Amino acid sequence: MTDTNSYSAFIPEIWSAKLNTMLEKECVMLQCVNRNYEGEIKNQGDKVKIITPAPVTISTLTTGSISYSELEPTSTDLVIDQKKFFAFKINDVAQVQANTDIMEAHLQNAKNAIEEVQDAYLLSMHANVDEDNIVGSDSAPVTLDKTTIYQQFVNLAMKLKDSNAVKAGKRPWVVINPLVESYLLQSTEFIGANNVADETLREGAIGRIAGMDVLVSTNLTPVSNNYYILAGTNDAITFASQLAKIESLRDKDSFSDLVRGLYLYGAKTVQPKALAKMVVKDPAASTSDAGSSDTDLEG
Repeated sequence: MTDTNSYSAFIPEIWSAKLNTMLEKECVMLQCVNRNYEGEIKNQGDKVKIITPAPVTISTLTTGSISYSELEPTSTDLVIDQKKFFAFKINDVAQVQANTDIMEAHLQNAKNAIEEVQDAYLLSMHANVDEDNIVGSDSAPVTLDKTTIYQQFVNLAMKLKDSNAVKAGKRPWVVINPLVESYLLQSTEFIGANNVADETLREGAIGRIAGMDVLVSTNLTPVSNNYYILAGTNDAITFASQLAKIESLRDKDSFSDLVRGLYLYGAKTVQPKALAKMVVKDPAASTSDAGSSDTDLEG
């Protein structure tokens, strides 16, 4: 029987295992969500049922009888509604040069592509933040500079504390973009990863500010001339995903092999009060509008 998968470097099982490992360990926002309700996902539209416990009321004991409140837990569905794929062609000339390094390079590119759309999707959950947990606003965004940046991050962290999201074992995180990072590094209160001794930071965190692990994502891009810096605990967003399939097949119309993969995922904000955000003025927009030099995010 003729081997129809001559591009031996792209063995689907190896691709699937390695790509899953890379996605688990390296994606920024996967460090900031929980996967408590992740069940078996095979198709787009699959649902994972989430049961949220009802609050328990504490009453004062008197001489009267004890009254019992009826607990009514709520149920909601996490729908796997995001369906992404990659597909590319490798010609037979390239196959001759195929080796492990080439495979790893393509794996990294696939991982980067998935991470970009996935991180952007999860960062869009800022829209679900409880209105009491917002620093600044769309109409009055915060202007950061190196002398006030620490205080603004303290304000952000306080939003989570005031909403009782930060408890024992619930260490908060904050995701910033490289521009904000460049100014945060100038703050004397910023604790770099090499100097954090009390606890282990999340995978990929650059350090800690105001008690929050700091992660950096290039997918935190301007929206209507503002940035949305997202913070929270892992209780806030639940996420489920599945690298459903990777396969390779022979192209009937050319001397090439085809490689394609299907990735399914979905997320749900289950505790809006465990999220907080800071609305930050985009310095590029400010400069172009005012025709002035760098005034935002700079001291």
